[in-house]
Amino acid sequence: QVQLVDSGGKLVQAGGSLRVSCVASGRTFSRYVVGWFRQAPGKEREFVAAISWSGSNTYYADSVKGRFTISRDNAKNTVYLQMNNLKLEDTAVYYCAAAASRGLDSRASAYDYWGQGNQVTVSS
Repeated sequence: QVQLVDSGGKLVQAGGSLRVSCVASGRTFSRYVVGWFRQAPGKEREFVAAISWSGSNTYYADSVKGRFTISRDNAKNTVYLQMNNLKLEDTAVYYCAAAASRGLDSRASAYDYWGQGNQVTVSS
């Protein structure tokens, strides 16, 4: 079992930056691929970014590429999502998720464990 706690969401102005974090406890976190997903009101959950167990490989949704950066510190059992140049359409509940598989996957169904989610609101 892996328990994930994500945090850092808040209200931020458009064009601003924010970093959300995902802290894991339980089994060997460094062996898990970690992804970030988001869900806006009335919309389906969508993939944002993923990072390999070592941190050497990353994968981004086109909508965030060049603005968001995913990283991890396995010594701290933590994965980060740095979000820059935030847009109104980035407003959503952001979830981190962990997968035992080795590949970077954009499908929510590929992930075994989920954080509770935290709200990121971008205002004009």
